[in-house]
Amino acid sequence: MRTVRILLVGLGNLGWRFCDLLAEKGAEVERRYALRLLLVGAADSRGTACNPAGLDPARIAALKRAGGAVADLPRWGEPGRTALELVAQAEADLLCEASPVNLQRGGEPGLSHVRTALQRGMHVVTPNKGPLVLAYRELHGLAARHGVQLRFDGTVAGGLPAINVGRRDLRGATVTRIEAVPNLCTGYVLELLGDGLSWAEARARAAAEGVLEADPSFDLEGWDAAAKLVILVNAVMDAPARLEDVERGGITGLSGADVRAARQQGRIYKLLATAERRADGELALRVEPVPLAADHPFSHLGRKQMGVTYTTDIYGRITLTVDEPTPVPSAATMLRDTLDIFV
Repeated sequence: MRTVRILLVGLGNLGWRFCDLLAEKGAEVERRYALRLLLVGAADSRGTACNPAGLDPARIAALKRAGGAVADLPRWGEPGRTALELVAQAEADLLCEASPVNLQRGGEPGLSHVRTALQRGMHVVTPNKGPLVLAYRELHGLAARHGVQLRFDGTVAGGLPAINVGRRDLRGATVTRIEAVPNLCTGYVLELLGDGLSWAEARARAAAEGVLEADPSFDLEGWDAAAKLVILVNAVMDAPARLEDVERGGITGLSGADVRAARQQGRIYKLLATAERRADGELALRVEPVPLAADHPFSHLGRKQMGVTYTTDIYGRITLTVDEPTPVPSAATMLRDTLDIFV
């Protein structure tokens, strides 16, 4: 039995659900993989908790669901201690970094968490897009120099193994085109508009169901899809794409009438992210709402589904889709990536 000591930074929708998974799946992981996943430290915006002998993930999940802070844990809680201090000082084998995405502030604090963990010789698993969008090459170089792994399958399309399939299962191929519907929120809002709801009603419904972020522009104006496209291009096409390379448009310019008119013509609007190799070898990166024909594989995606299609020179065209009615699949990517490192 091997023990993996885990630090978890970020106890929002994904973080506390990952704690639930550690509690629910712990015994099965031990039985199937001879691997003990031991949560030794956790941090949220109000403080940290750390115990080298292990924290109870189920208790932390219950605390967060009730609106509490991890620093409230008796004996082990430390109000005011930052996540970066925890990562810099605690002894662990793996950092699971699930803090909020913050592209507007240079990917911080997540970028510093990831850098520090890699420099200390910890493996890192993260669904946080910010560090990968802004410092993809730097972080991979840092991981290589310190002999550890950086896994980020949860950064694109939730629980869909888009990164893992693209990097592992398409080895030997040239990926000539990527098409993706990687943002759940925009697909949901477009479906509601098509059903006859107003923009205000659609946004309110999406916010009430936890689909829409506090800053809706990140999703609705295409930033989230563009960030995910940048990660896909770096990881799967091995090209140094940046956010500023993406020609970006969101769905806010569409009206409910536009969406319904497309439906009447047999077309379905999706916010489509594409990367295509041109004849000169350069890449064209674009995010825009597109009325897809009925025979397009993404026209059949449901309200909370996402998808990625890879067009390759030797493996043909491969389409992956995921149905994600709750954030559990996204949280579970941290478990998947952890097992991929240690098993």
